[in-house]
Amino acid sequence: MTILCVPYHLDDHLPAFRLPLPAGAVTVHPDLPEADRWVRMAALHEEVADRVADQVWVGRVPTVLSGDCMVALGTAAGVQRAGVDPAVVWFDAHGDVQTMETSASGYEGGIPLRVLAGYRPDPATDRLGLRDIAEERLLLVDGRDLDPPEEEYLRTSAVRRSKVTDIEPGTLPEGPLLLHVDLDVIDAAEAPGLLFPTPGGPRTGEVLSAVRTILGTGRVVALSVGCTWHADEELDAEGGVRSRLLTELLASVS
Repeated sequence: MTILCVPYHLDDHLPAFRLPLPAGAVTVHPDLPEADRWVRMAALHEEVADRVADQVWVGRVPTVLSGDCMVALGTAAGVQRAGVDPAVVWFDAHGDVQTMETSASGYEGGIPLRVLAGYRPDPATDRLGLRDIAEERLLLVDGRDLDPPEEEYLRTSAVRRSKVTDIEPGTLPEGPLLLHVDLDVIDAAEAPGLLFPTPGGPRTGEVLSAVRTILGTGRVVALSVGCTWHADEELDAEGGVRSRLLTELLASVS
């Protein structure tokens, strides 16, 4: 298992992003240009893509840990650069299928799954060379908190949907898989300190069981994990609730 730690939320470095990383983990912390947020994110995701491609080329399955879901764009681009055409399984409490034109909040982190389907808010994606992934090869798992534009898009698109508890090998898209897990998919009562807590979600054990089912297919070529939470020394310290969660998740990969 190769772990890349990307301590960023969008283009903001997170110096307090402390995770239970095993020996050999690599932290990705490039010098970002003095520019607007989109250009800075593009530079960050380019670095991630290069590192992911290097790992996939030699047959390793990289695990990318970050403070948001946008970094998954770099992970996807890296997998594609290595000559692999992945389908995507996307665990998230949210849809992540906004556009900057439909988003009421204007939050850039609400668009990555829509970008994978072909939405292009350049310059965030122009330098990545990211290729569109057909909607029917995208599987949104959970997505219980949707804005009206997201509901409309999902109703009319070919993006597939599933509950966490319904995940089994037969529900997955065919071919190699990029697996993305935003940890806010877990019920907020069991994952404290989330940036965007959403009640009514699956339990931690249910999410971990579904992730193990997907990993057990042997088709996952890269794993992206969004640790979308506020820094908290107590929760993130060894033995803390979030540290235990990540340790158990990483154990599923190794």
